[in-house]
Amino acid sequence: MKSFHGFIMSMFFRLLMEEALGEARKALLEGEVPVGAILADSHGVIVSKAHNQPISLHDPTAHAEILALRRAGPLCGNYRYEGAILAVTIEPCPMCMAAAIHARIACLVFGARDPKWGAAGSLYDFAKDNRLNHRIEVISGVMEEDCVKLMQDFFQTRRGKNQKNPERYRSGRNGVDSKSTCPVNSGARGFESHPLRQMKSAGR
Repeated sequence: MKSFHGFIMSMFFRLLMEEALGEARKALLEGEVPVGAILADSHGVIVSKAHNQPISLHDPTAHAEILALRRAGPLCGNYRYEGAILAVTIEPCPMCMAAAIHARIACLVFGARDPKWGAAGSLYDFAKDNRLNHRIEVISGVMEEDCVKLMQDFFQTRRGKNQKNPERYRSGRNGVDSKSTCPVNSGARGFESHPLRQMKSAGR
């Protein structure tokens, strides 16, 4: 009976990951890093879906997990989702893992590990940190090969575009040269005429 229950849960996690991969493919088509997230309630009903949108929304916090959590709030009428499952194609970063802890997510399911940013066992392990006031059960490696391939396809495509037009992609994830349009990235010379610089010069 125990093994049968485990089989049912593994199939359920796979179904959630297939939905998350569908969201990740949307991100890929939009030129975003292909990460998708699904939030299901304690009964297994999908509450919200989201994919990475930092570029299109001009928002560094618009990761798939954050957007899925935000969309679930009004639907649940709460900012905490007791017993909920968060399924993500790639291991969450520290920001997203912290948000999941604040939201009281019960279980995190992810596909591929992220050795550079992962906060669910790779770089950090927020889920098992005894200093935090909530624990999240972590299930990793669900449809891992599919999740990895999607990321590999994205970065291979981007590297190809990088070689054709390195100036356009020098600013990283964005598909345009954000350094030339954002005052923060315009360099010291461009910042001389910024109102904040003038206020500082005036002694305010």
